[in-house]
Amino acid sequence: MQAVVLVGGEGTRLRPLTLETPKPMVPVMNVPFLERTLVRLKEAGIDDVILPAGYLPEAITSWFGDGSRLGLKIRYVIEETPLGTAGALKNIQQYITGPFFVLNGDVLTSLDLRAMRANHEAKGGLASLHLIRVEDPSAFGCVVHDASGRITAFVEKPKREDAPTDEVNAGTYLLEAEVLDAIPAGRPVSIERETFPQLIAAGKALYAYTTADYWVDLGRPEAYLAAHRDIFIGTMPLGLQPGANGPGAKGVPSSAIIPPVFVGRNVRVAPDAKIGPYTVLGDGCEVGSGAVVADSLLWDGVVVEAGASLDWAIVASRARIGAGAVVGRGSVIGHGAIIAPNAAVGEDARIPTTR
Repeated sequence: MQAVVLVGGEGTRLRPLTLETPKPMVPVMNVPFLERTLVRLKEAGIDDVILPAGYLPEAITSWFGDGSRLGLKIRYVIEETPLGTAGALKNIQQYITGPFFVLNGDVLTSLDLRAMRANHEAKGGLASLHLIRVEDPSAFGCVVHDASGRITAFVEKPKREDAPTDEVNAGTYLLEAEVLDAIPAGRPVSIERETFPQLIAAGKALYAYTTADYWVDLGRPEAYLAAHRDIFIGTMPLGLQPGANGPGAKGVPSSAIIPPVFVGRNVRVAPDAKIGPYTVLGDGCEVGSGAVVADSLLWDGVVVEAGASLDWAIVASRARIGAGAVVGRGSVIGHGAIIAPNAAVGEDARIPTTR
């Protein structure tokens, strides 16, 4: 079994975080999200992975190399221009040898891939699509199926009152190689809007695989923050323990910790600072005397000077929050940005990289 992880997107909704870091490399609990996805694949018995990449691909290739560190064989296919979900798959057709998983590179889920594979083999269809139920399907693609699970229709982003179902496309597919023959070459193609509907119209059997697993699209800052809280409380299982987690947790004064928190390596925190709850400190972070960092995600090398405060914020690598500065809820601070001492950053602000 092979897997294709679609990692070519620019992550525009996450800017300024993705101006220097491609979306798949955005950290989740201080580990690149793509690495967590690849580990899931390995645990499911999948060790042959293809990564169609397009935006800042060197950040991905230099981190993972040939995949041997994770016990995987990784092949990269660099897209010169964006090809869409189906176009990206057509572009790697020559490397596909049989049934294969397709995973969107920005979806965090607890989906059991082995169970999905077993269901696919039992159904015997051309494709299986992972679905989840949501309260409001208007922002998603609804998938309609009969009692056997065979898909009969796709409805893209219906009005809430017009939605034919609450089951939506969750972005993980298991496809037979024959699907690739239905995709035209040489142009952008959406598998959700074009390929799947055409296969249904041609009478091909596509099946729904609906579960109640955890699922979130990490493509928006608020979802990215909320996903970390879900991990901390165990809604999304990642093996965290109650209290302080991470390789640097024991090096932080207990007086400064309001659990749960995650602490990276070589972190320095003043004894009278307050870290947490629901806070991640990346490797090499520094938090000064009297500073408060709550419900926030700090990437590597962030400095929070004395008396500064952050609440429900994301701070990219190498940024510095000046002494006494206040960073408002929902703010996103770019790589290397400098917030002046005693500055007040408004709620939901987007502060780009400082050049």
